[in-house]
Amino acid sequence: MRGRIHVDVRASCSLLGTVLKYLSLTLLFPTAIALYYRESPVPFLLTLLVAVAIGAGLERLEADPDLEHREAFLLVSLTWLVVPLVGMLPYLVAGTGTIADPVNAFFESMSGFTTTGATVMGDISVDTHSRSILMWRQLTQWLGGMGILVLMVAILSVLSVGGTQLIREESPGLQVEKLTPRIRETARALWLIYAWFTLAAVVVYYGLHLAGLAPNMDFYNAVAHALTSLPTGGFSPEGRSVEAFSPIVQWAVMFFMIVAGTNFALYWYAWHGRFDRLIENAEFRAYLLAMGVVGGLLSALLFLGVGLAAVPEAVAPIPGSLERSLRHGLFQSLAIVTTTGYASMDFNTWSESTQMILIFAMFLGGSAGSAAGSIKIVRWYVIRKSMRRELFRLVHPQAVRPIRMGGTGEVIDEETIHGIFVFVALFLTLFVVSTVLLLIDAHRTPGLSLSALEAVSAVIATLGNVGPGVGVVGPMNSYEPFSDAAKLYMVFLMWIGRLEILSVLVILTPAYWQS
Repeated sequence: MRGRIHVDVRASCSLLGTVLKYLSLTLLFPTAIALYYRESPVPFLLTLLVAVAIGAGLERLEADPDLEHREAFLLVSLTWLVVPLVGMLPYLVAGTGTIADPVNAFFESMSGFTTTGATVMGDISVDTHSRSILMWRQLTQWLGGMGILVLMVAILSVLSVGGTQLIREESPGLQVEKLTPRIRETARALWLIYAWFTLAAVVVYYGLHLAGLAPNMDFYNAVAHALTSLPTGGFSPEGRSVEAFSPIVQWAVMFFMIVAGTNFALYWYAWHGRFDRLIENAEFRAYLLAMGVVGGLLSALLFLGVGLAAVPEAVAPIPGSLERSLRHGLFQSLAIVTTTGYASMDFNTWSESTQMILIFAMFLGGSAGSAAGSIKIVRWYVIRKSMRRELFRLVHPQAVRPIRMGGTGEVIDEETIHGIFVFVALFLTLFVVSTVLLLIDAHRTPGLSLSALEAVSAVIATLGNVGPGVGVVGPMNSYEPFSDAAKLYMVFLMWIGRLEILSVLVILTPAYWQS
């Protein structure tokens, strides 16, 4: 006998309606941009009306929704699926370029909100797309960076009850760290830190322009790139990404990528005078070490010239130049480890062995509690300590040796360690299966020649929310050549990757729906 359904779908959908209604207000920003540049505001006003109508309709399903454990899973998964569906409407209404196609529009919108940064735009320029559409594309990443539901918990009292569960499922990590007694105040604190760093990025980027050090970084570009630096998104209104700007801009962007990949809770402690929490944090030290090692290795290979394939004239000055080698090596290591996905140059010009280092770095990820994606440094830290413990137990089988976080000395419980191994196993299994599926699909897609390395990079770049890969999906290329089926599958990878797999997969199990 089948068990009865134990999930209040109406409650989850009602709360989703509330989220859509309030999130629709963000469309006023690109509307203002459109009016300023004398472009049509219709794509955004029409989407706003649709979002409000759908939201109001869903809210009527349940007058007083109650958010329990299972409903939180469903609300999180539905929010991150439905919001990109609504967010793609401006692309369709504008009807310009490759994103006028429904599948491409959905891909671009999901890539934006999940801060992946993979694109299907064939031509990223104001010649093809309006400035307001390009700014909406940037804004989607900023909204997704700190978390849509974290924002909603911060501003909506109806979501403050059950807010801890929502934040835990939307931004999974070792634990939800309550910085204040109330989760709503914690959500506000995180979003305020995020907003202040975004504003700081605007000031720095535009300040460099006013100082005459960054001719192309006008106010529009300063805002646009600040909106995708802090969420580790990587979208740019420039077709050549950050390569379009002067070296000093690239150094400035590096700083904000480091900021964005750090656990934002550490900034809260630092603001309140607890600098020791930042300095002694084991994950933060491991995070800096990972970027330093990858960046140092890439810089050395570029300096020696062995990191480049056939050296075109455009990159010929790099070998032997310490500044250029350091800048490009460090920039790409930061962009990949933090899953930002910006590019200071086309690393398709790099040798295959150097590209393999970048692909390895895509599996690292930034800190838990940051805007970064992929597996994340803290999980690798725990896995490394677990492996050392198992080797120790082979010699001392009766020993009891708990795993502690360095710095704080906090003991990590065995259930958490088990969950980390399960997550990583699922992540790697999905990665392997998806790579095979993309290769199979590529054989039946006219005009697409996909190597194994390109398939590997495309999968980890979407599942890990990194953005660009190598070859056909390189930083100056796009995912447009893939078939519609492959694009929709990669949309699925971006969706579950942003929610770290388990939050989505759990609602696909029979046990979730039954007692």
